[in-house]
Amino acid sequence: MKVLKFGGTSVGSVSSILSLQKIVKKEAKHQPIIVVVSALGGITDQLIATSQLALKGDESWKTEFDSIVARHHKMIDAIITDPHDREVLFNKVDSLFEQLHSIYYGVFLIHDLSHKTEDTIVSYGERLSSRIVATLIRGAKWFDAREFIKTEEKLGKRSLDSELTNKLVVNTFSDLPRISLVPGFIAQDRDSGDITNLGRGGSDYTASILAASLNAEVLEIWTDVDGFMTADPRVIKSAYTINELSYTEAMELCNFGAKVVYPPTIYPV
Repeated sequence: MKVLKFGGTSVGSVSSILSLQKIVKKEAKHQPIIVVVSALGGITDQLIATSQLALKGDESWKTEFDSIVARHHKMIDAIITDPHDREVLFNKVDSLFEQLHSIYYGVFLIHDLSHKTEDTIVSYGERLSSRIVATLIRGAKWFDAREFIKTEEKLGKRSLDSELTNKLVVNTFSDLPRISLVPGFIAQDRDSGDITNLGRGGSDYTASILAASLNAEVLEIWTDVDGFMTADPRVIKSAYTINELSYTEAMELCNFGAKVVYPPTIYPV
């Protein structure tokens, strides 16, 4: 069994999301796979920016919200060709957008944005993208990450409840489908039931938790570069891929600023 994680760039455009579909179909021929996806590229930042506009009482939050809706609708129109599948997906997606609009409107009216509300707002990125990908990949079974990725608050900090999460993951995936589709990043507080998250870049962490709990053969994190590199190739043109790293070396690189993998990802695997 493999766990494959696809980041925002991998679901950010029509061509990249269709490439994702091909990769998943190819891998699923050989063994069961779990696919973890991030929000469409740039959407998390846009969700946060829109909440800040609503908080300030700026009416332009509505324009930004409409832009988020339009981008997802455009993606669905471009990649989902079956009329019935498209209608079912639009119903699911638009139901989520109705909820999100209500939350933004509440923030706009009372000029308050709590940490709990912000966590809920940013969760919609992955909830939307995962539904789209689950529909695109025929036969994929969608799972709600909030049911098995649990967090707790310790000394004012949010952290993973590893023991409970491991138990729930094993139970949830005891009968493993050929293709499982999981939204990354999102979690749930074990005590209050509130939506929480694993931090920016947390989709990597979601995939790592699943891979470790289920003793996967391998965890693959798909992105738009070929692996860990000596520098950011957008800045240093001569940067090259590092062929092999130990877990310790990878963890150190992440902690010192290498953005190709979210730092907590390394520990579980």
